[in-house]
Amino acid sequence: MDTDDSSNGISAYSDMCESMWWGTLGSVRPFPSFHPERDVSFLQQALEQKDVNTIVRILTNRSNAQRQSLVRAYKSFSQKELDGGLKKVLSGDVQSLIMGLMMTPEQFEAHRLHKAMEGVGTDEEILLEVLCTRTPQQLSDITAAYNQEFKQDLETDLLSETSGDFSKLIMALLKTFSEELKNKKPAAEIWINILTTRNPDHLKTVLSKLEIELDQTVDEALEGHFKGLLSGDLRKGLKTLVHSIQNKPMYLAQRIQNMKVPLLQGVMVSHSEEDLLSIRVAYLQATGTSLYTALQKQFKGELQQALLAICRAED
Repeated sequence: MDTDDSSNGISAYSDMCESMWWGTLGSVRPFPSFHPERDVSFLQQALEQKDVNTIVRILTNRSNAQRQSLVRAYKSFSQKELDGGLKKVLSGDVQSLIMGLMMTPEQFEAHRLHKAMEGVGTDEEILLEVLCTRTPQQLSDITAAYNQEFKQDLETDLLSETSGDFSKLIMALLKTFSEELKNKKPAAEIWINILTTRNPDHLKTVLSKLEIELDQTVDEALEGHFKGLLSGDLRKGLKTLVHSIQNKPMYLAQRIQNMKVPLLQGVMVSHSEEDLLSIRVAYLQATGTSLYTALQKQFKGELQQALLAICRAED
């Protein structure tokens, strides 16, 4: 296999991914002594033998940048797409999990947003989860990936799937908020403007002071004092944003307590190399059970193997 030129490109891409996207609280880290050629050889053999265990073991124990290297190395070696081979061998929830891992982070979030808007009805909570927990730079990357993957404009699609003040909140989170809100529904304008334009650390202080002054939580304030001024969808969106600002790991931990597979996979893949360790700690605090143990009890077979590999360890 000729890897001289491609290795340099892969290395540069790997460095870029690690520096641009991932934090230090991820459960999945770069695999030591990573050798793409060796992994490709094992993967090709596993695909031929339909050895799902080996496929899962390799791909859940490599960082995203390393998995992108494998995609290129596999194509160079076999002249075939690795994704195509994986789809033939894998099925069901394991397939969706592994295919999610094979995307770049921004592609994965773009696909989550697209799926949330597909068909009849919109999964507003997925939209809020992605838009509330990502930085402006990450949202810019996700928007570009969405436009490239689906040949559609993310902003346009979001506007077509939402309405009213909730739509304005969504646009504000996407950082395309305009001046049109001025002098319209001041209560909604104030909440949207403050929560989407201030530094998160500053907002934590502001929200704490607000709770002291009102002698109630922000949730209670939104459902009580401000209920008549804000629409139901906007209140739900603002509460999600507040929860994310106050304690993002706890918000995400509570999201996955029901163990619904699509939601669980979405959070675990999205945050596996960023802050899943923090989410694990929050999950233990919220439920009294470690995420690792909960996954062991809830799932079996290759899906359990994959989820446990991403989770990594007990707490």
